[in-house]
Amino acid sequence: MSAEDSSGAGDSLRIDKWLWCARFYKTRSLAAQAVNGGHVRVNGARVKPARDLVVGDELAIVRGSERIECTVLALPGRRGPAGEARACYRESDESIAKRESRALEHRALSAVLRQPTAGRPDKKTRRLLRERFRGSRES
Repeated sequence: MSAEDSSGAGDSLRIDKWLWCARFYKTRSLAAQAVNGGHVRVNGARVKPARDLVVGDELAIVRGSERIECTVLALPGRRGPAGEARACYRESDESIAKRESRALEHRALSAVLRQPTAGRPDKKTRRLLRERFRGSRES
């Protein structure tokens, strides 16, 4: 894939379109809402959806409880398969490590809250599960 193939029409691309093409958001309007809401920062600054991205820009994207920090490597001409989308950015090592540690914590917590029962849980087991789940959210 040459530089001309990956950049589409020029050497810049709107941030909402880039986020959609790189598969960070399912629709372009969701990407624009995230940018308007301040969940996406370019080079440390809050931007608008029409802001043009260039290769080398640093992005900080917040989706739910996960924060992704990446560098723009390419400007896609279309929303292609996931492999092409991953080639458009490089996520920082710190960001990857934080996401993996949060995923491990989440798995450990869910394993504690969800203890296997033989068949369908009875009334007492359901009550205990409900209490454990509610107790974990309050702390």
